[in-house]
Amino acid sequence: MQGYAGGVSTIELLPVRDLAACCAPLTRETLPAEQAASLAHSLKALADPTRLRLLSIVAASEDQEACVCDLTEPVGLSQPTVSHHLKQLVDAGFLTRSKRGTWSYYRLVPGSLDAVAGLLVTA
Repeated sequence: MQGYAGGVSTIELLPVRDLAACCAPLTRETLPAEQAASLAHSLKALADPTRLRLLSIVAASEDQEACVCDLTEPVGLSQPTVSHHLKQLVDAGFLTRSKRGTWSYYRLVPGSLDAVAGLLVTA
């Protein structure tokens, strides 16, 4: 309650609540800083519609592998642009690249999406 006593304002102070009591306890482990930084790098690679489509196409392909020559038409981009996006996915650890003659083939890395999927699971 606020009052006025002899030219000086007074404020009645209420007791401080126990702040720990207002916070819900954690129910599972949290991400360590290093793992959060690594995951953020991975999420940045996925945070592009073209890269998500490319990853989806590779994952849906036979043996989860596709030639760069088969990836340009579905996304409607030039081969150099598609190669740039694929390099981002390789650098983030989602795809591997192998050369066969003049073409590059991209394969989904087994388990590479598990860390991202783990963020979405609430169990």
